[in-house]
Amino acid sequence: MIRFFTEDIKFTLSEKTPTRQWLTARAKAEGFSVGELNYIFCSDEYLLQVNREYLDHDYYTDIITFDNSEDENRLEGDIFISIDRVRDNARQLNVPDEQELRRVLAHGLLHLCGYGDKTDDEALVMRQKEDESLAEWNYHSLGTPPSHRI
Repeated sequence: MIRFFTEDIKFTLSEKTPTRQWLTARAKAEGFSVGELNYIFCSDEYLLQVNREYLDHDYYTDIITFDNSEDENRLEGDIFISIDRVRDNARQLNVPDEQELRRVLAHGLLHLCGYGDKTDDEALVMRQKEDESLAEWNYHSLGTPPSHRI
């Protein structure tokens, strides 16, 4: 079950049901089922505190993923997303906020699927998987075929 929560901000994810279906389909495409998966939307300051407290990092980030999976084929975890960072990144990339949010939603799921982004090679694969995920979203929500990449 995929659930969405907020901490310290007012934010509502539009299209919750299609988003759940899309994320579940992406997990299935990677060979996983979805167990308890929580997306927590928050502010920069909230996520900075999480970053400091749990990872001993002192910097802003758009996402932190905690893997709670016990079964190797079932995704479970908590994914914290800074809406402030998502909006700022969208402006810097000159893309709509919603597109950047979808990229980050997929990014967290892909981390739980085992994809990293620490090395250049890992980051390249992660970006390709994010692009595939966004193309699938566009196909299911807009009717744009996956071959028309974002």
